[in-house]
Amino acid sequence: MGASHSRREDLEISDSEEEEEDYQTEEEDNYEDAEGEKSSERRPKTPSSIDDVEAKLKALKLKYSTPHNPNLRNAVKLYLHIGGNTPKAKWVTSEKLTSYSFVKTSRIGDGEEGDEDEEDDEDDGKDSWWALKVSSKIRQKVSSELQLKTFADQRRVDFVAKGVWAMKFFNDEDYKVFVTKYQECLFENTHRVEATDANKLKVYGKDFIGWANPEAADDSIWEDAEDFLKSPGSVTPLRTNQDLREEFEEASNGGIQSLALGALDNSFLVGDSGIQVVKNFTHGIHGKGVYVNFDRGNGNYSGGSSLTHSTPKKALLMRAETNMLLMSPITEGKPHGKGLHHLDIETGKIVTEWKFAKDGTDISMRDITNDGKGAQLDPTGSTFLGLDDNRLCRWDMRDKNGVVQNLANCSDPTLSWTQGHQFSRGTNFQCFATTGDGSIVVGSLDGKIRLYSINSMRQARTAFPGLGSPVTHVDVTFDGKWILGTTDTYLVLICTLFIDKDGKTKTGFNGRMGNRISAPRLLKLTPLDSHLAGLNNKFHNAQFSWVTETGKQERHLVATVGKFSVIWNFQQVKDGSHECYRNQEGLKSCYCYKIVLKDDSIVESRFMHEKYAVTDSPEAPLVIATPMKVSSFSISSRR
Repeated sequence: MGASHSRREDLEISDSEEEEEDYQTEEEDNYEDAEGEKSSERRPKTPSSIDDVEAKLKALKLKYSTPHNPNLRNAVKLYLHIGGNTPKAKWVTSEKLTSYSFVKTSRIGDGEEGDEDEEDDEDDGKDSWWALKVSSKIRQKVSSELQLKTFADQRRVDFVAKGVWAMKFFNDEDYKVFVTKYQECLFENTHRVEATDANKLKVYGKDFIGWANPEAADDSIWEDAEDFLKSPGSVTPLRTNQDLREEFEEASNGGIQSLALGALDNSFLVGDSGIQVVKNFTHGIHGKGVYVNFDRGNGNYSGGSSLTHSTPKKALLMRAETNMLLMSPITEGKPHGKGLHHLDIETGKIVTEWKFAKDGTDISMRDITNDGKGAQLDPTGSTFLGLDDNRLCRWDMRDKNGVVQNLANCSDPTLSWTQGHQFSRGTNFQCFATTGDGSIVVGSLDGKIRLYSINSMRQARTAFPGLGSPVTHVDVTFDGKWILGTTDTYLVLICTLFIDKDGKTKTGFNGRMGNRISAPRLLKLTPLDSHLAGLNNKFHNAQFSWVTETGKQERHLVATVGKFSVIWNFQQVKDGSHECYRNQEGLKSCYCYKIVLKDDSIVESRFMHEKYAVTDSPEAPLVIATPMKVSSFSISSRR
């Protein structure tokens, strides 16, 4: 299937239209006894008294004669979105007048008739959570999974709770009260402490208090960010008519597990039974018919191996893309590996098998990556980085034992492992990435994102606080000025730029950022798209487009969720005057994106190297892999 624009949830819900629809339905109910009669026979009888007239008027429930009950606490109108993304999709009135409440409870789920009142539902136990109750239809834990989206100008909020709902408030004050209370409940559910100023200070730290109170944050660095770019041609012009055009679709030889995109002639599809070599073109990747099998009997794997021979989940190109490192998980469903196989791409043979060991003891690694964004193009490269839950290290393939190398307090890339640093328990590292100069960004289970300079892995130069969700993947721009973190329900974009006391502009990799740290921006799906993506689908592997030249700026961001590949324009996300950011509450969230929908769950979506961009396209092709197919798309301008 091809590309499409994001679906928008009919942003203006017309009170008059919806009320009229509801009123007509009620009017028909009042005349059920007249079914089958002609319209001329439906005339009401002449009333015998004023009391009869009043009774008849009340029975009609005329919309202009029935104001909302001023005594009803937390009164709202409730709407339901029906029809999905079909042409018949629309908002319908679920309840003209109902109420909401926030309750502390250990019972989370859909509301049912007969639920206790709020006072009877209170639960102060340590395992209790704040839940949002609306009427008897909705009862859901307050969390990022609600995907709440605010529309201050419409006094409206949309959210997901086994369906897509909208609540409209009767005045501005009611709307503000709800949003404030929702944010407080979200904070308490996330951090397990009450949403007081003192607790926010403890959670975020004094340097990051703008993350808790975005309205007070200094966002000037976002507005000035483009001024720091070296090349005037590096900025992507905003074109509202940009389109995605599918160029190639290639069937794979086996279930694709990961992509290894090359910046030179070839890219590689790592599958269940081997590696398929594909050719790089200016409009995407296309098959060459070359395949390297994972056949234990043909000599590709060394006999008597002590390493797991399960399908590699990680492939790392090295040495001018003539070599590849393959890491397989020890246990299915977990990323950790005990070692890796070293594949010579030109011969298609496994030439070396490495084990991870420290102090003579075998260890495992969660992930591996190149020394820097362009390191795979270095023909002499022999080192790469490794990450596990509590260790960040460098490995050197020139040592036959695969000894751990570490950069603690030294810039020598071939140090003995004995000078390495073991982090204390509790760092819970999950993912990492490198800049063009080799600086390292690490994401953690608690949501923290740490920045390490090229000279030391012992202590982070900057540690951004978590927003409550584990960071499952990170990427960073070549220049180190922007970080993109992936969580299950949203992406977080962080600017690392700051101005030091001498007035110089630096990044958080090479200096302490101080207290002028701007608030991050979030990239989210609309409630409707989030619902259509499926109950168990999560964001994964969000990445910038691929730049390896100083002074050039990445142009797009891409992430996958279920069968969706979601693309944002990077410059648009950074633009503080962008329409998405108007009338929002809390951290600024961008909902302007394009979607590519595939028939199967997407394994990975990545942009090719910038060298494959052509003159009529602002970006290199986008490659999208599902288990059995790989497709290439070009972003072009409609003529």
